[in-house]
Amino acid sequence: MEPLLNRRQLLVAGAAAAAGGLTGGVLGSPAHAAPAGFPTYQYIGTPFNKANLRYNPTNELIFPCIRGVYDKISSPLGRYYLYYAPHDAPGGICLAYGDSLSGQFTEYPNNPIVSNVWSPHYSVSHVSSPHVIWNAANSKFYLYFHGENNTTRMAWSTDGVNFTYFGRVLHTGVIPNCTETSYARVFEHAVPGLGNKYVMVFMGVTSGTRKIFWGWSADGKTFSFDPTPLVTPGPDGQTDIAAPHILKRNNTVYVVYHGNGGDMYLTEVGNSFDREVHLGVFHYAMDAWPDRGRSAAASFGTDGGVQYMFYEAGPRLDGTIAVARAV
Repeated sequence: MEPLLNRRQLLVAGAAAAAGGLTGGVLGSPAHAAPAGFPTYQYIGTPFNKANLRYNPTNELIFPCIRGVYDKISSPLGRYYLYYAPHDAPGGICLAYGDSLSGQFTEYPNNPIVSNVWSPHYSVSHVSSPHVIWNAANSKFYLYFHGENNTTRMAWSTDGVNFTYFGRVLHTGVIPNCTETSYARVFEHAVPGLGNKYVMVFMGVTSGTRKIFWGWSADGKTFSFDPTPLVTPGPDGQTDIAAPHILKRNNTVYVVYHGNGGDMYLTEVGNSFDREVHLGVFHYAMDAWPDRGRSAAASFGTDGGVQYMFYEAGPRLDGTIAVARAV
């Protein structure tokens, strides 16, 4: 249930609704300043009402990926595409679209755009955790997603909606004694001496705990992997960490991820991915709805010079997609 609103909050929410803004657009409490000069992100609402979605088989949504497409394809559905998914079976990669990162998004009517059965390529219990990049060299979108939890797959598209299957790009066999490899995101970043164009960060489970691992690739299709964890949970006071995202600032590289305690953390890994400098909490989860003590799986975008963070809000397997704005 959404929290009760005071008069000032009602005015804010009413103004947002009148402007076609986010659902439940009530500002969250200001958080402590983020480390390394990153902005503080404050909750402003949800991009859609989960209860009104046509495709919502399990009433839980995770792992948003927000992408601007207005400068990449002709006649897009909207300026921005938001990819997300349920996690529980059957999952399904879903799409919503909108013209403003602070506004409402419209559900694509034919979700899921990728399902848990794609004959003849695979048939699995679920597919989830979509992450999309734009390859400017060949004008294609690359979609990475997991299913099962030990396999990450890739598909490509020219319009961001209709995808062609490529194959597996990550599995547990690449990390010794690993039982799960999922929640992968891929970014352009050349590591000195590797001859790569892309890096992948992902969650791997070894010795029963979740850690962050990484790999690199020249083409976004074939990856090499480091068997040593890139980021470990202990220095953050956590037992498990997951859903990493790369950020660049101060002429270096950082990883944002969430811990089992519910907050997001920040670690500097450096341009060569050879550092592990834990910097503490990047974003505190709100106790109030929709976070209810857990914020996770951040994805970042900029609209009109304003920075936004889309994230997974709420307890595991009872979450929704939320939006925060830099303040």
